[in-house]
Amino acid sequence: MRYFLLFIYICATLSVSAQTVQEYVSARLQHPILNGALWGGAAAYTDTPDTEIFSVNAGTRLTPASALKLLTTAAALETFGPDYRFQTKLFAETLPDENGILRGNLYLQGGGDPTLGSSRVQGAETWQTIVKKWTQAVKDAGITRVEGNLVADVSLFEGPSVAPKVNWENIGNYYAAPASPLSFNDNLFKIHFSPQFRHGQPAEISATDPKIPALTLTSFVTTDGKNKKDNAYVYGAPRQNELEIYGTIPTNLTGFTISAAMPDPAFFAAHALKEEMQQQGIRLTGEIKTTRTAPDYTPMALLHTYQSPKLKDIIIIVNKRSFNLYADMLLRQLAVYAGKKGSIKNGLEELNTFLRKNKLAAAQDTVIYDGSGLARDNLVTPRTLLRTLAFMTTSPNFTHYYNSLATPDDRGDLLLLRRFLKPHKAVNRVRVKGGTIDGVKTAAGYATDKNGKQIAFVLMANNLADKDEAILRIHEDIIKKLLKLPEE
Repeated sequence: MRYFLLFIYICATLSVSAQTVQEYVSARLQHPILNGALWGGAAAYTDTPDTEIFSVNAGTRLTPASALKLLTTAAALETFGPDYRFQTKLFAETLPDENGILRGNLYLQGGGDPTLGSSRVQGAETWQTIVKKWTQAVKDAGITRVEGNLVADVSLFEGPSVAPKVNWENIGNYYAAPASPLSFNDNLFKIHFSPQFRHGQPAEISATDPKIPALTLTSFVTTDGKNKKDNAYVYGAPRQNELEIYGTIPTNLTGFTISAAMPDPAFFAAHALKEEMQQQGIRLTGEIKTTRTAPDYTPMALLHTYQSPKLKDIIIIVNKRSFNLYADMLLRQLAVYAGKKGSIKNGLEELNTFLRKNKLAAAQDTVIYDGSGLARDNLVTPRTLLRTLAFMTTSPNFTHYYNSLATPDDRGDLLLLRRFLKPHKAVNRVRVKGGTIDGVKTAAGYATDKNGKQIAFVLMANNLADKDEAILRIHEDIIKKLLKLPEE
């Protein structure tokens, strides 16, 4: 009997070890969390991308959520190059007279720098520092008084500043901030609520940071003693200064803070410059205006040029922190680089051209509405993402692309996956871009097998009925299975 049991154990062990990755994935997908849902994915060694290790619905269009940023950042790196910088310029319409009076306008020319006034990216400077530099440039030009307007030039972009397919619930919140050629402070501001330790009480707004001119906030937010998460949503359209806030925030003893989309970033940038100029004794007699028609800058005096950090540093924030604004700004910049207006439509044309030119996707493989993945209507096949990941390994820019992806223990993008490889000491053998919107969980990136060979993988779950983290465990298990290749 003992020998019979030993025989059964050996057979079972051989059966498990002989199980293919395809069979393993198919078995894991039988979990109840996927009942009524749709799952697709694929994996392949990057040097042989057409020979897939496993494939499930790899040719089916699925919602990628933020995994779409893999396409946007790949196109940006290949188009601009890793050292590319965006520029914002300050012009005076003419030189001042002998009394220091500028009889004409000051112009802030938006160059579509997504990082202007942000401290997120290495090498970027805060908006307070930038307005001081602009003011110093005005002083260095000998200007003590401006008898004209301060004009924010937003002519580089056109069309909607938020992708039309983005949900109304998201618009008004920082993660759906409007794109602008003159973005500033990540196009967001913070709303501070006073301390409130009682459940079900109104949450009172105590301040905003920075202070937005002409802004009206109405809060319908209440406190929730059972939920420790931010469930407050700001409602308001771009360029709309009357915002309403609904939902709940946790009960608290020290106050609570949420972030909202800045209604008009270009106007705020110009207003901040005016305030700093006034503090330093430079008077502006005119108004703050924005223009969608570029003036002729040829005869004007260039006072200052501000350069963004390098693109290779910007995409780290796009992918590791999954920052939507930067991704959507890069999409528009693809159009600008091609000599077009920086609209969503033109940016999508350039992105699709990149995918077709490099044979990463056929026309029917993608239906894309933005550069960030925030729109639920975006559709991309898992194989399109897989081919893009493999393609980038052949690029001289691959190191920058790879390093922009998160490790499982990285803060931010993959918070929920951060510990799953710790026991296996394999954290550094994985780079992942995650994606989450309602009903969608995705993960795509690279895993290095036991022999040091690189595997690209894509895992996409759609139409999930709840937020059960079981889908994350399924994706983790598939990645761990890939790490064990080749199996003996």
